[in-house]
Amino acid sequence: METDTRELFYCDLGLIDYKDAWDLQKSTLELRHNKKLPDIIFLLEHPHTYTLGKVADKKNLIGSEDYLTKNKISVYDIDRGGDITYHGPGQIVGYPIIDLTEWESDTHKYLRALEEVIIRTCAYYGVKGTREPKYTGVWIEDRKIAAIGIKVSRWITMHGFAFNVNTDLSLFSGIIPCGISDKEVTSLQKETGREIDMQEVKSLLVKNFKEVFNYNAAAAYQKEELIALNLSNS
Repeated sequence: METDTRELFYCDLGLIDYKDAWDLQKSTLELRHNKKLPDIIFLLEHPHTYTLGKVADKKNLIGSEDYLTKNKISVYDIDRGGDITYHGPGQIVGYPIIDLTEWESDTHKYLRALEEVIIRTCAYYGVKGTREPKYTGVWIEDRKIAAIGIKVSRWITMHGFAFNVNTDLSLFSGIIPCGISDKEVTSLQKETGREIDMQEVKSLLVKNFKEVFNYNAAAAYQKEELIALNLSNS
């Protein structure tokens, strides 16, 4: 594992449509595979969206068509692992596009490392995050605060984590989150009793990601630069 020359780039995409971010991930993965980009993590929020992973049970989408329409929720079947989850404003989503061969070629370790990034971020706010042996993600006792679902192609990652910060938790009522019916979901706001600064959380996530994955530096990458690079290589 090399640590002396590895640099992490991060890009804040703001509020972005799920399909647009998914397309950007796929094209960025190709750029990373062809070594035209370094490792990069996208941090962003989505409009109200439900996504179903490759092994998702459709029965876990319990919201009716009227419910989806009323709440303006889009639904996507996607190519990550895991079951169904919710994305929306107030939730920070992280999509790392990184080459695991330059860290550890081990998807299990990668999942545990993503959890560690969230656990360290929760700790900053005095919230004790833990792991559940049966499930991925990060938990506060029996309440899930972050869902994780990934895809790895040629040892390059995409998709990632969804971290509930100031999330409207009522929108989880349209699904059985991650197919787990006997657990609740929670957020940093709910656990601390106050609204949390989203930019502060993003900065902490980058710091913790850099430390957990042994990067020696981290630098911002502008959204416009990334889009231009993707277009020039399309």
